[in-house]
Amino acid sequence: MKEALKVSVWGFGAMGSGITKVLLRKKGVEITGVCDMHPDRVGKSIFDVLGVERGSHKDVVVTPDIEKAIAGSRICMICTNSFTKDVFDKLKLVCEHGINCITTAEEMSYPQAKEPELAKKIDEFAKANGVTVLGTGINPGLMMDLLAVCLSGCMTDVEKVLCRRVNSLSPFGPAVMVEQGIGITTDDFEKGKADGSLAGHVGFIESVNMIADAIGWKVDKFEQQMEPIVTDVDRKSPYGFAAKGHVAGVNMTGQGYVDGQVKIDMYHPQQIEPEMVGTHTGDYIELTGTPNVNMAIKPEVDGGIGTIAMCVNMIPHVVNAKPGLKTMIDLPVPRAIMGDIRDMIEE
Repeated sequence: MKEALKVSVWGFGAMGSGITKVLLRKKGVEITGVCDMHPDRVGKSIFDVLGVERGSHKDVVVTPDIEKAIAGSRICMICTNSFTKDVFDKLKLVCEHGINCITTAEEMSYPQAKEPELAKKIDEFAKANGVTVLGTGINPGLMMDLLAVCLSGCMTDVEKVLCRRVNSLSPFGPAVMVEQGIGITTDDFEKGKADGSLAGHVGFIESVNMIADAIGWKVDKFEQQMEPIVTDVDRKSPYGFAAKGHVAGVNMTGQGYVDGQVKIDMYHPQQIEPEMVGTHTGDYIELTGTPNVNMAIKPEVDGGIGTIAMCVNMIPHVVNAKPGLKTMIDLPVPRAIMGDIRDMIEE
């Protein structure tokens, strides 16, 4: 039998620990190292941190030493940053050790959209070291870009693309509540928007350019808006609270212009406890053309579970790919892995 695929993880927060927990349930995979700096995790067994039985798995202790964590692995899951410039040095280090990378950094889903020079450098050092780099997740990565591209495959002509994701922020932790401005006043929201301290959704420009490049459009202008969702009732989630008249979420919109016209439209309202005000979550794609294509998924695909699944399910495709920087439109379509992952690896 083939040797188990060795995987390391950099960043053991919600995404890194979630990916690890799923991989421990898969056949043909071995977690060989985990790197994290949090004092509550360093020096502890990953099984104790995760609260799962070790079973027949080898023990792995969380270490702050990335060189130790990635040693001997074939692919590293980097779950630390959102922006290409922040994850760049991490990708470079891992690639220089001859190890493939998958990162949850949103901008890395299509880094050529916002950071073309860094994307070129990543492609160069990945190829120089014979490895592959991919950024993916649920959004960007699938729901508001790749899925629209796939659905366009049954069309002879596309006139316009509309992607809408209505989701709940309630399952997310304190950091997300702060990033999205949950519970603050509208004045503080406007200040945060102006100084960049409120993140909103990261990924619109990446999704727009992925769609456009996939079907052969040239984006000549991109615009993005971020407005507060103000609640008219008190709302409380496990990690957030918004009093009546305060911010309960963010409404993100974005547009990609082709030949001076809006050809790609993005709508992404996200808030805590949306059902309290009659808002139901869901994912929607409307493609105008020949023929028209409409897709609706209700309720929304869970963002946390979806991102974890996308990262895990793309592992064999990244390992099998030719060296370089890849995006979701370069690799085989994602699919759940229910068998032995070794059977999907090409030697």
